[in-house]
Amino acid sequence: MAEVGLLTDAISHHAGPRGDQAALICGQRITTYAQLQRRGHRVALALRADGVRPGDRVAVLAGNDDRFFEIWHGAALCGAVLAPINARLTAAEVAYILADARARVLVVDAAHHELAATIEAEAGSVGRVISLSSGDTRWPVFEDWRDRAPDRSIEHRSAPADTVVQMYTSGTTGHPKGVELSHANVLACIRVMMGRQAWAPGEVALVAAPLFHTAGNAWGHCALQSGGTAVVLQQPSPPAILDAIQRHRVTHGLLVPALIRAVLADPSCRDTDFSRLKRVLYGASPIPLALLEDAVATFGCGLTQGYGLTETVGPVVFLIPEDHDGSQRMTSGGRPVEGARVRVVDERDADCPPGTVGEVLLKCPQLMKGYWNNPEATAEAIRDGWLHTGDAGYFDADGYLYIHDRMKDMIVSGGENVYPAEVESALSGCPGIADVAVIGVPDERWGEAV
Repeated sequence: MAEVGLLTDAISHHAGPRGDQAALICGQRITTYAQLQRRGHRVALALRADGVRPGDRVAVLAGNDDRFFEIWHGAALCGAVLAPINARLTAAEVAYILADARARVLVVDAAHHELAATIEAEAGSVGRVISLSSGDTRWPVFEDWRDRAPDRSIEHRSAPADTVVQMYTSGTTGHPKGVELSHANVLACIRVMMGRQAWAPGEVALVAAPLFHTAGNAWGHCALQSGGTAVVLQQPSPPAILDAIQRHRVTHGLLVPALIRAVLADPSCRDTDFSRLKRVLYGASPIPLALLEDAVATFGCGLTQGYGLTETVGPVVFLIPEDHDGSQRMTSGGRPVEGARVRVVDERDADCPPGTVGEVLLKCPQLMKGYWNNPEATAEAIRDGWLHTGDAGYFDADGYLYIHDRMKDMIVSGGENVYPAEVESALSGCPGIADVAVIGVPDERWGEAV
């Protein structure tokens, strides 16, 4: 991948020498690099015609759809900021995000038409709703809206430090926060992911993770930045994943542990041809050692674990394929990448010795600009340039980082700290257990019991 300053530069570059190559595949729909480039400019001009100016937010409320990348490309070309919304949220949560982002445009798919109609009156900043489906006459259809714009380039050039996407955190405590990520942040993450995944031009990436999460959209952009093909699954069921891997000769996949478990349990898994598969990246939650060993044996390719947060776009710590050697090290998150610094600290922010659990702190080029319109939360999360993750972990003597849990999930029983993920990992290896969850409950004798 060429060193480029903006997320949009690579697509413009590939539209020349790879203009006829498939950039995106979604069901029966194939979009070439030349088409993606032209459509991106049309989206940018259509947004500008609707009054969108640099810095304005463009929200997307939809399941996985290849046109997501057209919208993002177009928004970035005119200096706007994409604000993907978790498609599993309630109407009240979606309304809050639209109001918080001050979104000027909302793009929705058919599954979310009624939700959008319910909250449209509450979303005062939204001047335009666009539908990805032709089955509703309340709003313009995306392709019609896009193609009414001129077929020419938009004249705008952002800076690498400009915000290009605003991802909302899960909001497990209070309202979700908008994580501002710049072109430079996103590109730094993509380069790290590609470097750790042995990515070469022309690779085929399976995009099964939700595009409203950083994992899914950054993974798709790895393909687009390298001149490869992103295969976007609208319904990432195990049969669909296995079929796509074989049908499209997928070389790179990203799967969360729950999907890995489901794929390995599918009856057609053992008959699937994985011979083209080079790398599988996994992460986002703990993975039992027995499940990981089964994945290594079945997929027959290099597996890489990544640890990171929305606030860092994606992984900053990787467990590389060579470390998947059957040892206990396979339960670690791996070691920090070049350019990233990781600390484990106690309650006084003093570094913990190897083997001692504390809070994980991160400092890296991928680190967010801050939380949108929330300086207090930004100042609490980033202190002296270090992101306080809220994750509990420890380093071993060789510099491998082990992640236990969120600090707030720790169970204190009889004065001892017990981390649910550690207990879950041990139990999941026992015969007869398909899945397990560990929580703390009040106990008169021990304070909390597992």
